[in-house]
Amino acid sequence: MHPRFSFRHAAAAGVSILALLGALQAHAQAVRPGSDVRAERASLPNGISKTTWADGLEHPWGLALLPSGEALVTERAGRLRVIAKDGSLSAPVTGTPQVDARGQGGLLDVVLHPDFARNQWVYLSYSEPGQASRTNSTAVMRGKLVQTGGTWALTDASVIFQQSPKYASSLHFGSRMVFDRDGSLFVTLGERSSRSVDAQDLGTHHGKVVRLTDAGKPAPGNPYLDAAAQRTTKGALPEIYSLGHRNPQGAALDPVNGELWVAEHGPQGGDEINIVKRGQNYGWPKFTYGEQYGGGKIGEGASAPGYMPPLYSWVPSISPSGLAFYTSDRIPEWKGSVLLGALSGQALIRLQRQGDRIVKEDRYLSGEARVRNVTVGPQGEVYLLTDAPRGQVIVLKPTGS
Repeated sequence: MHPRFSFRHAAAAGVSILALLGALQAHAQAVRPGSDVRAERASLPNGISKTTWADGLEHPWGLALLPSGEALVTERAGRLRVIAKDGSLSAPVTGTPQVDARGQGGLLDVVLHPDFARNQWVYLSYSEPGQASRTNSTAVMRGKLVQTGGTWALTDASVIFQQSPKYASSLHFGSRMVFDRDGSLFVTLGERSSRSVDAQDLGTHHGKVVRLTDAGKPAPGNPYLDAAAQRTTKGALPEIYSLGHRNPQGAALDPVNGELWVAEHGPQGGDEINIVKRGQNYGWPKFTYGEQYGGGKIGEGASAPGYMPPLYSWVPSISPSGLAFYTSDRIPEWKGSVLLGALSGQALIRLQRQGDRIVKEDRYLSGEARVRNVTVGPQGEVYLLTDAPRGQVIVLKPTGS
């Protein structure tokens, strides 16, 4: 409030107290989260080496570290490969799904089952072609990873989830996958771009975060699922966990409390970090800090009561992608930070947090590459995927690792 203005002055001017409070609330909502945080270019901490582990990957998208010290990596064109310890790439793993590799579509994320060492289940998200011409949607397949001789394959494979409805678009598939502490699988789903209104429609999977069992069924405890009555409420699809998302391409569990954090692409401006709460609405396309490409207002404003505002946002856009929490002591300066890749921002971004508040943003390797994914290894090393026709797996490794 202006230092010379008071409720007494407002009353004298004929302004009601309720109107004044409403104006102050509207002003507070218009203050973009993160607008008071200065983004700074930074050098890697002392004692950190930067090496290339693997090269020659066509737009790599997802990475899963295997207990053996090897890794699975997806290429958006539709290939899944194993990276050996020496960085060599296997022939494409057989048994992977057919993908619609147009635009932003293709083979996307890869995660291991929490009990992978026992059951060998691997999960893939991808753009699945539909029966109608040029239609598609995000889907999830799982299969068991086996090696026979020098050949890798997924066996017992099945599609366990299909985003509904399918739609003719090559944009906004999401999709990161994260297992929660209960063994349920979160999948982030884009709203397919020109179907942005569907993000507010509980009868579609567009613009949602869904939560599944490890076999692909709606997970118990989902907000619109009444398991006892074997039905859903509000006409909602039973897999839905939250709504009002645009195109979330980063996701990770907060190691402190197990909450899901996601990084979402905004339109022109308005990229977001959100903490995903059960049954909550994150506003897209009604509320955003971004604007139309080329200029022009979107929706009704920045935020409103009943809708979850972002924890942090960027104007202009950085195009955030893979997200990870750094919990290791190996890089002390980074412990407790959030790491994420930036595509158009071409950087590794570190967000320093105090509880659920972001207080500082550092940008590393600025201008070097489009960073698609960030993964933290068991020894505190950080794996980066670069999004390029000849993409790489870059490793930031503490001295002595």
